[in-house]
Amino acid sequence: MKNLIIVDNPLIKRDVTILRDKNTQPAEFRYALSRISFSLAIEISKNFELEEYEVETPLEKTKGYKLKYQIVLVPVLRAGLSMIESFLQIIPEAKVGHIGLQRDEKTLKPVDYYYKTPNNLHQSITILLDPMLATGGSAAASFNFLKKNGAGKCFLACLISAPEGIEKMNNEHPDILIYTAALDRKLNDNGYILPGLGDAGDRTFGTF
Repeated sequence: MKNLIIVDNPLIKRDVTILRDKNTQPAEFRYALSRISFSLAIEISKNFELEEYEVETPLEKTKGYKLKYQIVLVPVLRAGLSMIESFLQIIPEAKVGHIGLQRDEKTLKPVDYYYKTPNNLHQSITILLDPMLATGGSAAASFNFLKKNGAGKCFLACLISAPEGIEKMNNEHPDILIYTAALDRKLNDNGYILPGLGDAGDRTFGTF
């Protein structure tokens, strides 16, 4: 599929299986989710540009590197919060914004209730964090907000994706590169991914 990168290795397959298992408890769920998020952060970071500068070791001066652009992480509340710590451990200098969206269970469309991001998004690389790309409504709406506020180069990091969500993103935001750990079969009539893993937010925080 266009603009989709599936980050696939044996450890991710193992951890996705842990997430899918209905018997996995919240603590184990969070650990597996965190490990996958590490892998997504590393893969996305391959797109970052560097600047050279001189650094002095205990023995001599040598060439060093730093990130050329500010990185802004934007978790979609609340499930996206489960991914943020892993990304910050890989990119500790990143700034963090937040987008609050909730799905209308009748229309399946996102309704926003909170938006706060750092300034100068136009000079940054923005990574939206959302574990589930289902209908694509929340992700598409989030990028509408971000672009309206100046965001330029953007990426989407998610754990599980559905073809319907990928299609919506490609139609509405064809410039966004999507990184995911698994591409699932389809959505059910309630907009949940099949086979999926249920509600990522509820399973992370134990609110089920």
